[in-house]
Amino acid sequence: MQYRRFGRTELQMPVFSCGGMRYQESWKDMPKWQISKGSQHNVNDTIKRSIELGINHIETARGYGTSEMQLGEILPTFPRDQIIVQTKVGPRDDAKEFGKTLEQSIANLNLDYIDLLGIHGINNAETLHQTMRPGGCLEVAREFQRRGKVRFVGFSTHGPTETICKAINTGEFDYVNLHWYYINQFNWPAVEAATHQDMGVFIISPSNKGGNLYEPPQKLVDLCQPLSPMVFNDLFCLSHPQVHTLSLGAARPSDFDEHIKVLPLLDQADEILPPILERLETEAIRCLGKEWYHSWYMGLPKPEETPGGLNLHVILWLRNLAIAYDMIEYGKMRYNLLGGASHWFPGSRFDPATSPDLSACLSGSPHAHKIPAAIQETHDLLGGAPVKRLSQQ
Repeated sequence: MQYRRFGRTELQMPVFSCGGMRYQESWKDMPKWQISKGSQHNVNDTIKRSIELGINHIETARGYGTSEMQLGEILPTFPRDQIIVQTKVGPRDDAKEFGKTLEQSIANLNLDYIDLLGIHGINNAETLHQTMRPGGCLEVAREFQRRGKVRFVGFSTHGPTETICKAINTGEFDYVNLHWYYINQFNWPAVEAATHQDMGVFIISPSNKGGNLYEPPQKLVDLCQPLSPMVFNDLFCLSHPQVHTLSLGAARPSDFDEHIKVLPLLDQADEILPPILERLETEAIRCLGKEWYHSWYMGLPKPEETPGGLNLHVILWLRNLAIAYDMIEYGKMRYNLLGGASHWFPGSRFDPATSPDLSACLSGSPHAHKIPAAIQETHDLLGGAPVKRLSQQ
């Protein structure tokens, strides 16, 4: 394993973290006695394998159902100073409720303290206000720090870059969990802002949200040769020293196997990546056209500025991936989540029955004349039954 300084926390963070959202018994809370022995054995074996590999950062959240409780059965068996434990709690209007929930998280984990607390889901102005206002959730987190229950405080986000940068630039946070990977590099300004603040940078779900790379389409497999798409994406992310760790949402011990293939390649990234990056870009330009490839996102309105709340940026982005790289299944998973995930994945998908007039909101786009047909094409290609977030199922 290789390690990187996690910003001003000074923690030596493994370049991979063991995320806790895929191995638990249930996404809903349930009594400990109802958790099956098979499920608990799988969690135990996954964590043991993680530690064996040097992946000593274990990350979970109060919103991950039984994850914390199941980790509480295995984490106390390791020397406390040899593991880095992170959980996340969503902000509340009532900061006392935030505190009660955090107390429950620490109790579930069966630990005296946690190393990293993430305020979970600073995704918009409301959640940022709930966190930062006088008497808000950040003040409660600071009290937990004073009591020795929390060492460092950061935040996680699925929000727009503008919101992420606002939170980072408060200077109040030690680290950030955010989305950034090859197919979605729009949050790079937030990574740079975090680097300026000397914050730790943790990349959320590079293999799932980063392209469903556990089951990549053959075209993407071919374009990423001689690497698998998963190893390519890991290497791409970790070739940037501003990135400190990638979350691996392991469902079983063997889920680490493909990822660790990147470790001996890190020093060769400058040689390995350029031909793959060139192939990916060349194919995207061939399929989408050079002008569109370089400027499709310019001048797009926010969902709240669009009739019906359409998330045009996400819709067109998913269309590009589907056409360029055959990422149809990934596109369906994400596209059909629009409209059902609140501020975690905001905005709506296209509704052919309404055919909204987009002319006014597209006045700043160089592709205003193409976009109505493009979003119809996206719906024809990816549309299906609405999808809910895992935590809502």
